[in-house]
Amino acid sequence: MQRRFLVAVLLVLTGCGHPSGVMTPVALTAATPKTTRVDMLVATTRQPSGDAATLFTGERSPKPYLTHVEVSLPPNRASGTVQWPKRLPPNPATDFAVTKVQQIEKLPEGRTWLRQHMKDGHALVFVHGFNNKYEDSVFRLAQIVSDSGMDATPILFTWPSRAQLTAYEYDKESTNYSRTALEQTLRTLVDDPAVKDITVLAHSMGTWLTMESLRQMGIRDGHLNPKIRDVILASPDIDIQVFAKQYAEMGVPRPKFTIFVSQDDRALAFSSFITGKVSRLGAINPTVEPYRTKLEEAGITAIDLTKVKSNDSLNHGKFAESPEIVQLIGQRLMTGQPLTDQNVSLGQSITAVVGGTVTTLGTVAATAVAAPATIIEQPLVKHKKPVAADATLQGDLKQQSLTQ
Repeated sequence: MQRRFLVAVLLVLTGCGHPSGVMTPVALTAATPKTTRVDMLVATTRQPSGDAATLFTGERSPKPYLTHVEVSLPPNRASGTVQWPKRLPPNPATDFAVTKVQQIEKLPEGRTWLRQHMKDGHALVFVHGFNNKYEDSVFRLAQIVSDSGMDATPILFTWPSRAQLTAYEYDKESTNYSRTALEQTLRTLVDDPAVKDITVLAHSMGTWLTMESLRQMGIRDGHLNPKIRDVILASPDIDIQVFAKQYAEMGVPRPKFTIFVSQDDRALAFSSFITGKVSRLGAINPTVEPYRTKLEEAGITAIDLTKVKSNDSLNHGKFAESPEIVQLIGQRLMTGQPLTDQNVSLGQSITAVVGGTVTTLGTVAATAVAAPATIIEQPLVKHKKPVAADATLQGDLKQQSLTQ
């Protein structure tokens, strides 16, 4: 049974693909229809490829690199989608296309870029997930920025993923390898007077890297800088109890946390399978007590996307592929607006827990109630009685000393 499950998920995962080598810039001509352009600053711990078509590989580099990338998005495209070219070079009239690549050699050049591209002091840092090439994360961030309508300067942090299904453990170790580089990226933004606030949006395995870097910053300084205002974790691929420790050890005050969960996430089911059937944060069932109560006490907002439909066969990228959700990120969560007023209506069966209150964000009542981020161990066997929250979380929300 387990073998059949693994094979089925692998077949789904391997069914996705697109042309490689799209990073060579193409020129926009007078005949090109009006396109949307997204400028981003890309920080990476990947090894340079020496090839303009790919720029960086999935191998690890001890030296971080900065690059300015401009992406052109075609007109009349469907929200939540990335129009990969069917052939190269891309056609900007129909495809996502890179139109500018500029290597930034020194940090002052990066600060100059920030000042020139800063939008009212708001910065968005996006950290991608497992099985991503450099170009995958570039195009995904461009899509999110365009579809969300966010008023923020996009910064991509891309870590060394080999983009191979058999390289799950390599990718996980690459996130650990990149913790300090992401911390340095966030500190650079914090120290820049042009930056007023920072939102970190992380997906899948990138949420592990994000939590580790934030925890590391909190341990160094005692707490996080208040400029890091919002942290959004989409489909977090994190062991639930490990998340509890990461959350506690970053100190107080903490940023505002929002977590997108979905119980039908097949990629997280695969992750749970290969990591010893350990429950993943992004695939929890938040209706089970005493989980909900304990999670509300943590002050974390969770939005349940189980009822949301998308074209993603794995149900792993709903946060970006659902037009309503990606707009919620750009127009509500990043700007600090409440999710409880009458102006939020997503038209789908979506609920959230905000400040301990169950809120319907859509026009159809959901059958399942979302709860804040799961920081409690969920039972792994259906017939097994849930362990009491007090037993699993005794002291987990507070930093603990080695000795009394």
